[in-house]
Amino acid sequence: MANSPQAKKRARQNEKRFAVNKARRSRIRTYLRKVEEAIASGDKDAANTALKVAQPELMRGVTKGVYHKNTASRKMSRLSARVKALG
Repeated sequence: MANSPQAKKRARQNEKRFAVNKARRSRIRTYLRKVEEAIASGDKDAANTALKVAQPELMRGVTKGVYHKNTASRKMSRLSARVKALG
């Protein structure tokens, strides 16, 4: 357990940051899941639309420090390849 005032404050800050990052990660996963569902249904237009909406959300996660840049790039690359293969 944190003893010094500084350590107590850092513990509080960590809890807040954890909650924010958790919400952000969950939001990104939702957008990615929508793309996955559109791909599974075979609807190329819906998949394209979902991908276009998911991309800025995923990159925002990178700028906020939730995801690493290469991880987000890899996810986008793989999803876009799968959407392209639908046609």
